[in-house]
Amino acid sequence: MRVILDTNVLLGALISPHGPPDAIYCAWRAARFELVTSAVQLDELRRVSRYPKLKAILPAHRAGTMVNNMQRAIVLDELPPLPEGIDAADPNDAFLLTMALAGETDYLVTGDRRAGLLQRGSIGRTRIVTPAIFCAEVL
Repeated sequence: MRVILDTNVLLGALISPHGPPDAIYCAWRAARFELVTSAVQLDELRRVSRYPKLKAILPAHRAGTMVNNMQRAIVLDELPPLPEGIDAADPNDAFLLTMALAGETDYLVTGDRRAGLLQRGSIGRTRIVTPAIFCAEVL
């Protein structure tokens, strides 16, 4: 099974060690599924983890360790553009949809309810779900 974890889920795993995002991240580390990521997402994770509001609660070494761990995932170095007729409600999330298609993933797990990903429900064969739903259905 191939899974994409939205950056907000990855950050949630670092910030709160007892919630669904952390359970999902730990399940990947225990080889319960294959994680699909991309150079774009790894750059985003590095950048966002340096935001002042996150630096106050998230030690830089923890984000750095996560990025290093994710190098062992399936890393898509180059992402094609989204196919004609598929749009992202939030242009900043277009790379996640592209990763889902290019990585032939089964799930895209996101906690972002306002960006339109959850409302979409799926793209190709990929179901788009919350961390809680992923934990209930898969873990």
